[in-house]
Amino acid sequence: MISIKKLECIIRPSKLEEVKEALGNYGIHGMTVTHVTGCGLQQGKTEVYRGSEYTIDLLPKVKIEIVVPDNRVDEVVRVVSDTSRTGKIGDGKIFIYDLRDAIRVRTGESGEEAI
Repeated sequence: MISIKKLECIIRPSKLEEVKEALGNYGIHGMTVTHVTGCGLQQGKTEVYRGSEYTIDLLPKVKIEIVVPDNRVDEVVRVVSDTSRTGKIGDGKIFIYDLRDAIRVRTGESGEEAI
């Protein structure tokens, strides 16, 4: 049975470079980064523009997707959490999924060899 997981890490955009560097130092170089918008406990903010008040209820975030062997999940979660934490609402979330398989298109390798 293949034991690999996908981590989806939603973090503040300002923490992206710091998290990428920390993951690189830990030996994680493969990742997908997507700029996203969303809301949670932060629930947006109200601003005034040219005298009119408006609400921004979807805030910019970054989603980092990483696939790792089961035995590295806890450490990768720790690295991302410790690096991206500010202690304020809006620091983000990490979701962990079981993956059935992974295939490297170029070589046909599968499982842990593909990641």
